[in-house]
Amino acid sequence: MMRLDFSKKTMQDFERDAEVVHATRERSFWRFMLADRRAVFATSVLILITVACIFAFLSPYDPNALSVQDKLMPPNLAHWFGTDDHGRDYLTRVLYGGRVSLLVGVFAMMIAVVVGTLAGTVSGYFGGFIDNMVMRFLDIFMSIPSFFLLMILNAYLKPGISNIIIIIGLLSWMEVARIVRAETLTLKEREFILYSKSSGGGFFHIMFKHIIPNAMPSIVVAASLNVATAILTESALSFLGLGVQQPNASWGSMLNNAQGYVGEATYLALFPGLLILMTILSFNVLGDVLRKGLSRRY
Repeated sequence: MMRLDFSKKTMQDFERDAEVVHATRERSFWRFMLADRRAVFATSVLILITVACIFAFLSPYDPNALSVQDKLMPPNLAHWFGTDDHGRDYLTRVLYGGRVSLLVGVFAMMIAVVVGTLAGTVSGYFGGFIDNMVMRFLDIFMSIPSFFLLMILNAYLKPGISNIIIIIGLLSWMEVARIVRAETLTLKEREFILYSKSSGGGFFHIMFKHIIPNAMPSIVVAASLNVATAILTESALSFLGLGVQQPNASWGSMLNNAQGYVGEATYLALFPGLLILMTILSFNVLGDVLRKGLSRRY
């Protein structure tokens, strides 16, 4: 059995080495990201969409104010995106709907990342029986078509944004757990973690001090892809009438409402559809570049 000789190094030496390695890799990783035009463009698009949605309150129109005499007006100087079938300003509705879609995506991602990171770290760190149990549970969960499970759960629960966030988040953590487990299996054999364990460092100290910081780029990749998946899932549920309910809007519910007017008011489907496409594509491009940057990092 291999014996570890730590006699020539103190705990501070190992932690300093770990911090230097971590900081060097982080700088290299983010330099690569800033040099990639696709990453910069995708990030710029996401920032633009997010800022526009946050400042939707600056619009002079109420997103829920009805004006029957102005219904189905095509895009014009007064209403840049036109009006919907109830005469509501469509640009304002799209921006407020974007708030809901982005909110669902971000908070569902946060739930998935927290649950997945904890499960993956526990599974990879302890191994053995615990690892087998967690992995078998993941296999069972991932074998069930998640979208149909989402539809079933959402049909039996009270419709609401909070329920949608919780359901999507709790059905999206499995891939994060797999990624974090793989990182943990590698990291737990590193010298600084072995020394921390031999010096009496507990699981939570090692997890928050060493494992999660070093696994963070992988977690960021998983998070970016998770946001895109959550937004797409919410849009699909709302399109089917199982997500955000009137008078609230999301991009998916706006597509659902546009179904009956595709022939006479194509813009009703065009604008929310384009924003869904741009947002999801940007997150996916960002995730792809992050993954490549991560592979260069090692």
